[in-house]
Amino acid sequence: MDKYLNQGIKDVIQAFPALESILAEYDIGCGPCNVGTCLLKDIVEIHRLPPEKEQALMARIESTICPGRENQVQSPAPTTAAPAAPKERIRTYSPPMKMLVDEHLLIKRWLARIPDVVNALSAGPEKGRQLVGAGVDMIRSYADKFHHGKEEDILFKYFDDTSEIFTVIYEDHRQARQHVQAILTGLETSDHPAIGEYLTAYGALLTEHIKKEDEILFPWLDEQLTTSQVGELYTKFKAADSQSGVDPEKYQAFVDGLESQFIDMGVAK
Repeated sequence: MDKYLNQGIKDVIQAFPALESILAEYDIGCGPCNVGTCLLKDIVEIHRLPPEKEQALMARIESTICPGRENQVQSPAPTTAAPAAPKERIRTYSPPMKMLVDEHLLIKRWLARIPDVVNALSAGPEKGRQLVGAGVDMIRSYADKFHHGKEEDILFKYFDDTSEIFTVIYEDHRQARQHVQAILTGLETSDHPAIGEYLTAYGALLTEHIKKEDEILFPWLDEQLTTSQVGELYTKFKAADSQSGVDPEKYQAFVDGLESQFIDMGVAK
């Protein structure tokens, strides 16, 4: 069992496919992850399940990987009913972490409009290209420089950012930048199908990425920060914002405009 606890989660799931659905029952969504190099033991720790749920989860993992050893685990039997769907949790974040979470809110509003922008590109290429161009500007200036910059250049440096959980986050950022470059190439060559494909892929990637950070990474990091470090981070974040040259209100107005436009067109959900 120890052998698998120290293996990357994707490799373990590949060897024991049933683990993906078991983890999902406990709101641990490792299946869609693009990297999957986090160790199985670290995934259990990072998600901070209540002790009784962690014990039950470990019992089910053990019974899947090592059939016949279930009785050696002091936990509810794996044949008991699956855990109830988790209730919505009200999370509290330190002030600097809340800054990042609040920035996610605007980014998520933009991501929600990506299907409308892709449809607009098909319906009217010139107008659609303008929307895509403005969306790429928001991605590069607000989501990447303004937001990801604080994560990569400040927050992550308070920790060992070579560890597996950070590898996953950095890889998401790298893939997002690749998608953006592909979108720009599509704009230059008027390859509208490629623009739609990579913009849609970007939206799917960032949606999962934000969930990882809001629900897993940020709460975990908050638990490890000292009070003085929280204060330092907040000061550094505010300084980085003022020095970034990015105007958040510009992108607030862009998203407001998108929402208003597509509501007026009757396509908002």
